Amino acid sequence: MSTAPATTVTCPHCGRGNRVPAAAEGSPRCGNCKQPLPWIVDAGDDDFAEVVEGATVPVVVDLWATWCGPCRMVSPALQKVATDLAGRIKLAKVDIDKNPRLSQRFEVQAVPTLLVLDRGRTVARQAGAAPAPALRQWVEQSLAGRQPAPGG
Repeated sequence: MSTAPATTVTCPHCGRGNRVPAAAEGSPRCGNCKQPLPWIVDAGDDDFAEVVEGATVPVVVDLWATWCGPCRMVSPALQKVATDLAGRIKLAKVDIDKNPRLSQRFEVQAVPTLLVLDRGRTVARQAGAAPAPALRQWVEQSLAGRQPAPGG
């Protein structure tokens, strides 16, 4: 059973609210129309292994800070990418000021730092903000050779 909190996500297809767990097998679907839902979660030092490394879909990790202007600019672009690629990726946001162990582990020199993790392994890394189309292309390219998880 997950210790990470669930969030409510509004389905972009039918508008219905859905409770989405931070950690689960597969990826979330709308209980009403069954379409894939954007999976956007917060992760931190204490639940990163469960929320991110245990994910069966690739995870885009946004290492950000509240004081960072470019972080505030890239956040809506990342949300758009997560919505566009619903069912294919999970977006995990990590506030580096509140989670110093993760900041140190990933050797964050600048924010935002973006990572793509596939089954806990870093497959792509990028620092700085970019518009949604460029971010989507970066994510898709980093996952181009991905093999599906067993049973998924």
